[in-house]
Amino acid sequence: MEGWFTAEFLARAQFAFTVSFHIIFPAFSIGLASFLAVLNGLWLYTRDATYLRLFEYWKKIFAVVFGMGVVSGLVMSYEFGTNWAAFSDKAGPVIGPLLAYEVMSAFFLEAGFLGIMLFGRQRVGDALHMAATAIVAVGTLISAFWILSVNSWMQTPAGFTVGADGRFLPADWWAIIFNPSFPYRLVHMVLAAFLTTAFVVGAVSALHLLRDSADKAARRGFSMAMWMAALVTPVQIYVGDLHGLNTLHHQPLKVAAMEGHFEREGDNQPIYVFGIPDRERERLKYAIGIPYLGSLILTHTWNEQIKGLKEFPKEEWPPLGTVFFSFRIMVAIGFLMLGLGLWSLWARWRGRLYESRALHRAALLMGPSGFIAILAGWFTTEVGRQPWLVYGHLRTAEGLSPVDAPAVAASLAGFVIVYVFVFGAGIYYLLRLMNMPVQQAAAPPPAEVAEPTPVLAPQFDPDFLPPEDDGRRGR
Repeated sequence: MEGWFTAEFLARAQFAFTVSFHIIFPAFSIGLASFLAVLNGLWLYTRDATYLRLFEYWKKIFAVVFGMGVVSGLVMSYEFGTNWAAFSDKAGPVIGPLLAYEVMSAFFLEAGFLGIMLFGRQRVGDALHMAATAIVAVGTLISAFWILSVNSWMQTPAGFTVGADGRFLPADWWAIIFNPSFPYRLVHMVLAAFLTTAFVVGAVSALHLLRDSADKAARRGFSMAMWMAALVTPVQIYVGDLHGLNTLHHQPLKVAAMEGHFEREGDNQPIYVFGIPDRERERLKYAIGIPYLGSLILTHTWNEQIKGLKEFPKEEWPPLGTVFFSFRIMVAIGFLMLGLGLWSLWARWRGRLYESRALHRAALLMGPSGFIAILAGWFTTEVGRQPWLVYGHLRTAEGLSPVDAPAVAASLAGFVIVYVFVFGAGIYYLLRLMNMPVQQAAAPPPAEVAEPTPVLAPQFDPDFLPPEDDGRRGR
């Protein structure tokens, strides 16, 4: 335990804690912004009031999620200066402009049109309101583009030179931005955001279907969410496989830790379903493996061998237990998502999509699955990169600020206390909003979608005379 109370470990723990809170909100807002754009477009195309009610319902949730994402992200920028000043100084010439591009091209875009999307329908008209909604959705995707470019460069650095003072200097911005792992990470993360939103929408809709299976808005939301689960989950699994092949090529040590391979195991390289990595004895205890499947999945051949952990310096091994188990959690949730999507197709084909209470309960249980999968995948990626900040070039210990462990521990404790109360209250409020049915929570539709009120034509009364006429006119 004493070895854990170091400035490096505590600074890493603090950043991991804050980024874990932060990442769930942008991921949700990315998917939710696109969902809102689709709902608004469908409302304009069909004039079906159900789409408008769903838009108004999820718009309120998006506003809260977006705000919490902004607040939780501000903290991390301060941590770069307080805990990771050396990293900021050395890598700043590369990552600084990329983060600035994210603010200028994405955050300003989102913030500039967010108010119109939330409050402007009756003021600017349908066309401009739809444009603002689409621009906010595009802005969230642009934000993901730049953030994933930064993170991917730290994983697979390219397009730079190292100056005499040890700083990373940009040499080719195209190579920096579109580094070798960036396309795979970007697509994988965006699809994860879409699936996360789909399973939240599916869970909320399932909750209201369990209460009232005739709820029209719940039916519409559940159908859209299950289509997304059924169609996008297989694509995500395929993209994850491509991402794995890319990682094996550029970061074979990380893959060895993910798979629990301590050494090459001949021509029948297995995939381990379960095991407990033992760093000291350099073996996987209680291993349960399937022969040949490791080679098939990782190399797409039956017998190609994969490097084991023992072929790399032990001081460069990442924390094995975290990487091994977080990877399996992510994969397991991915296949549970696929199973629920296929189940929904079966229920839809049988005409039981809105009546199958077992399916609705399963969808409700799977509501937080996207967030768990994102966090597990993030831990696999970031912990698997250790002990490097910039993979192969800058160690984590070399990027630390000259701070003492007690100071970092105090700030970490403060963050935990504040986050529990502030974000705990925010999450509680979100759950309260989701617990309300669409008809109760969403604003009533505009006048043009309401039922027309009959207006009676004025009737002429021949006996009526204005008071000032005094009965004399027309005599």
